[in-house]
Amino acid sequence: MPSFDIMSEVDLPSLRNAVDVANRKITGRYDFKGSDARVEQGDKVLTLFGDSDFQIEQITAILLPEMTSKKIDVRCLEYGDLQKVGGNKLKQELKVRVGVEQELAKKVVRLLKDSKMKVQAAIQGDVVRVTGAKRDILQDAIALVKKEVTDFPLQFGNFRD
Repeated sequence: MPSFDIMSEVDLPSLRNAVDVANRKITGRYDFKGSDARVEQGDKVLTLFGDSDFQIEQITAILLPEMTSKKIDVRCLEYGDLQKVGGNKLKQELKVRVGVEQELAKKVVRLLKDSKMKVQAAIQGDVVRVTGAKRDILQDAIALVKKEVTDFPLQFGNFRD
């Protein structure tokens, strides 16, 4: 039986490259001279450091187009709260969401069941596996999920015949 996987992945080397380019742009800007403005990348977390909330907004405005130019969907970012870090310094954490979260996976499974399509969807960790009798039905299922889930970046891969 044909099947495919619904997943959400981020190309980490491209993300590292986008962060490096954004840091180079930040150090070259005149309005950031003498400040501690930078972006640090941890394990699936980006941390923005700045002197004010306006600087954090400017760093975000530099980072997001760099991520987009490297073909990274910025909908995978989950914005944290601004936090004070000693004196007048601020930081903000951006969590990079990788994998289909449990709630979204349940929503996708429910969507496919309610559509009365002849497909079976099963949650396997952070991936949703969809199987059906024919390739055409699976393509209709992909179109339905693309239309309904717009707030989270999903990829459709591992198509098997």
